[in-house]
Amino acid sequence: MFLLALETTCDETAAAVIDPQLQVLGAVVASQEPLHQQFGGVVPELASRAHMQRILPVIDQVLHKANIKPQQLHAVAVAVTPGLAGSLVVGLAAAKALAVALDIPLVGINHLHAHVYACRMAARREVFPCVGYIVSGGHTCLYHCPSATEFELLGATIDDAAGEAFDKVASMLGLSFPGGPAIQRAAEGGNPRAYRFPRPMLGQGLDFSFSGLKTAVRYAIGDPGQGIDQIAQAARRLTPQQVADLAASFQQAVVDVLVQKALAALEHTGLNRLCVGGGVAANRLFREQLEQALAPRGVELVVAPLALCTDNAVMGAIAWEYLRAGKTSPRDIDVSPGLLRRKESGRTNLPA
Repeated sequence: MFLLALETTCDETAAAVIDPQLQVLGAVVASQEPLHQQFGGVVPELASRAHMQRILPVIDQVLHKANIKPQQLHAVAVAVTPGLAGSLVVGLAAAKALAVALDIPLVGINHLHAHVYACRMAARREVFPCVGYIVSGGHTCLYHCPSATEFELLGATIDDAAGEAFDKVASMLGLSFPGGPAIQRAAEGGNPRAYRFPRPMLGQGLDFSFSGLKTAVRYAIGDPGQGIDQIAQAARRLTPQQVADLAASFQQAVVDVLVQKALAALEHTGLNRLCVGGGVAANRLFREQLEQALAPRGVELVVAPLALCTDNAVMGAIAWEYLRAGKTSPRDIDVSPGLLRRKESGRTNLPA
């Protein structure tokens, strides 16, 4: 029995083959980073077209890596929410075609829940119940997770996600895309106390906001009344040390917020395990300061490994949890695109 999992929520075309014991027999990720670098961010139309070109070769490649034939698949899983509409549709169309052609079950999964399940895959043991924490380019949210199939949203960003703020600040500073690794590298030689940036919404529940912090960095580069071109000119006049200080101060502000919100969620739920996934979970400072904050409190920290932090199909193994419970999706399942906000909705066609 083998599960084929597909992931096309944003700009990574990924597929994986996983057995019921959660052994990964093959995994492939076709990255689109070079395609979007010149724009400083993901262009949805380009992303969906790239998925169309890559989805079938990626599926073929992962089946070869797993050394199995399509007829040996027991089920196919695909991320159907949240994400970019055009990207999601490509993955779902491929999954539906396989489900119909092979007469096997189809499981639509929540991309964010799967990010938390990546911690289960990495730990190789049960990690639920836990507080689930997704920190990525499109999402920053906290969940109460009693089990692998129960996710209660505790808090989410009301505007920009942490990863998006990293990308935008990196662009302002003339650094490369994606912004997370670029900011981390630049910050290595900087002073995190050089600029007094705000820590938005601390002590104000479990929601997040990073738009104001991003704006604060913009004003530190140039005057508030300046336009985009003038800000870009001002950024080019910054010394390498100023760039490093800005990057370090911004990164520290984000990490301070992320760590304190995690502690608040743990206190709110009374749980003593935190599972962290998403691209920003790869940030070294975030990991270090989260470990330092949790260790004295006796909280277990499970962070997805670097290879499973960014979008991948291995985390689609969460579908096995639904399959074991006899829960699958109808063949007319549709995508639910968009970014997660405070209230999740439109999930009625997911396994429940």
